Amino acid sequence: MTAIDHPRSIRSFVTRSGRITEAQQRALAQLWPKYGIAFSGQTLDAEALYGRDAPRTLEIGFGNGENLASLARAHPERDFLGVEVHRPGVGRLLRELEAGQLTNVRLICHDALEVVAAQIPAGWLQEILIFFPDPWPKKRHHKRRLVQGAFARRLASRLAVGGVLRIATDWQPYALEMLSTLAGIAELHNLAPDDTFVAPPAERPPTRFERRGARLGHEVYDLAFRRL
Repeated sequence: MTAIDHPRSIRSFVTRSGRITEAQQRALAQLWPKYGIAFSGQTLDAEALYGRDAPRTLEIGFGNGENLASLARAHPERDFLGVEVHRPGVGRLLRELEAGQLTNVRLICHDALEVVAAQIPAGWLQEILIFFPDPWPKKRHHKRRLVQGAFARRLASRLAVGGVLRIATDWQPYALEMLSTLAGIAELHNLAPDDTFVAPPAERPPTRFERRGARLGHEVYDLAFRRL
């Protein structure tokens, strides 16, 4: 693993001890072997995971999994990989995957920085989604922000030519910082006609973070960059 912007002692998240329901705990125990992938230093193999080689989307920080499950239902021809550290959200999504018999989704419960570095092969993804990452608004916490230079460059390298990185946030300073970071990566091209922000993708259902931001009057900023 090469050097990254986030030293090993600095995390882009805080593991919350939020309440996990009995149903979510049962899903983690019973359904993880079916949908879960253990973190390791081995790169992933599509045939082994999904039994086919189809276009793949990675969602980092999927929360309770609403968006990931919706996309998987709408696009059975695609395969999806979700990375999330918070177990209640993972348990909730596991239940939804099983209820819908969504066989085109796999999950990893681990730090996305390490997953992308160790498990995602170069050029393996057609799409990467990061919706409403923690903005870490206090200046002393900016070092914890997920989308920074080295990690952004690594994300670009994991996209196939023509693949798209999509990010959304309702925190304007973070949006502008990410816009500047991504614009500085030669392999990426901003899909916004004016090189700023794009309209929200029609398929993205509002997350609970987005709904909360809307109640507070926050504007949402969507970024979309294509791998050249």
